[in-house]
Amino acid sequence: MKGKIKIKVEGHLDNNWEHWFNGMDITHEGDNTILSGNVKDEAFMHGILNRIRDLNLKLISVNPS
Repeated sequence: MKGKIKIKVEGHLDNNWEHWFNGMDITHEGDNTILSGNVKDEAFMHGILNRIRDLNLKLISVNPS
């Protein structure tokens, strides 16, 4: 997967986490957090998903934007 992506996770992450998610933008939609930005390759995408897993966040969706 390459290009712009929108990842939704349950709960609220503070904007200070942007550096941990390689500069992806953090916004909020209701009780959920939206991570959005450009994905340069699959390895980058897997890295983001691994960090979501490591933080024990509930992944809601991953969509191209």
